[in-house]
Amino acid sequence: MSISGPLEVFRQLYRNLRSQKLRTFLTTFGIVWGTVAVSLLLAFGQGLHKSMIQSAAGLGDRIVIAWPARTSLPWEGIGKGRRLLMTEDDIGAIKQQALGLAGISSEYAKSFKVHNGNKTMMVDVSGVSPVFGTMRNLIPQEGGRFFDPLDMSDRRRVAFIGDAFAKDFLGEPNPVGKTFMLADSPFLVVGVLKPKEQDSSYSGRDKDKMFIPSTTFRAITGEKTMDDFIYKAGTPEGNKALTLDIRGILAKRLHFDPKDDQALMVWDTTDMFAFMDAFMLGFQLFLGIVGSLTLVVGGIGVSNIMNVVVEERTREIGIKMALGAKRGYVLRQFLLETMTLTGIGGALGLLLSAGICAVFPKFGLTEYVGVPLVSPSVAALTAGVLGFVGLLAGYFPARDAANLDPVIAMKL
Repeated sequence: MSISGPLEVFRQLYRNLRSQKLRTFLTTFGIVWGTVAVSLLLAFGQGLHKSMIQSAAGLGDRIVIAWPARTSLPWEGIGKGRRLLMTEDDIGAIKQQALGLAGISSEYAKSFKVHNGNKTMMVDVSGVSPVFGTMRNLIPQEGGRFFDPLDMSDRRRVAFIGDAFAKDFLGEPNPVGKTFMLADSPFLVVGVLKPKEQDSSYSGRDKDKMFIPSTTFRAITGEKTMDDFIYKAGTPEGNKALTLDIRGILAKRLHFDPKDDQALMVWDTTDMFAFMDAFMLGFQLFLGIVGSLTLVVGGIGVSNIMNVVVEERTREIGIKMALGAKRGYVLRQFLLETMTLTGIGGALGLLLSAGICAVFPKFGLTEYVGVPLVSPSVAALTAGVLGFVGLLAGYFPARDAANLDPVIAMKL
């Protein structure tokens, strides 16, 4: 068999690793430690990002909330400081004229006393449209629903209530089908909010609130003008253009300057998501760099050990080259040894990281840092860094070994 045959390279690799067990263990451990550092930092960074997005989406997935306010600029002979009053006719005009509109709902808000037997409580009630539930991520628990267009058209006395309010007021976590009194009228619970994370709001947390059809709200209160309205474009990037379009439509109908950004106060939650994405990208890059530096330290250890290996096997290399081994054979042998150790250490490191991520939720800390996950992207990035470090760590010792003069090497 030729000395340069591929099987001989693997046999030599096996003999070398077996004869130097302590060295092999220390080298592999350095790579394992570095791999765990990279993958875990990236996994926790992804988990935190996902948790932040989920909490922010508790308010609604990239929606825009708008409040009719007071004009700050005079317009067409009308002085500033005039309060804007919006009705359902204005919402109808927006539906007909606005381009790129995916959904819109008015919102009427008021606090009511509610009665359940001898128990009386105050609760914030919002009168909204069916699409409001989808835009605001008001997902019902099993067996319940959000109200529908038929509830709206018939002005039914139905309510969708928050999960915390359900427990406090009705004493049950999911009291679908129960009735209570609101404004001297019996209301039927048709749905209870599925518990969700929500780190921001504009009128209180959804878990403590009640939602009823806006037609029913107006019927029992006589209210004609809304407190606010929410909307969203077909894509998050379209929200800004849609906002300008809506402002222009309302400016014509309500007679105010389209450039008056104080007349219609707007909160575009897309900006919040964009900020979080940019911040977490920078944060994960920082974590990746810190972890990669740890892996580089492990790679330096591998390179030092391979230099020692070359010195110890200088005579052996000289004999092989004298017997016909080519420079490429020697180079491949040492590179293969380095990459094998790096690959084994990397695989063990990724398995260890995956195990840590699997048991981490049992410690009850996911509320603060999210659920870490060694995703395919994390694994791929770690493998890429690992391969680069391993190749760099093995190439220079392998090059030195391949450049040895056989005559001089056999004398050492």
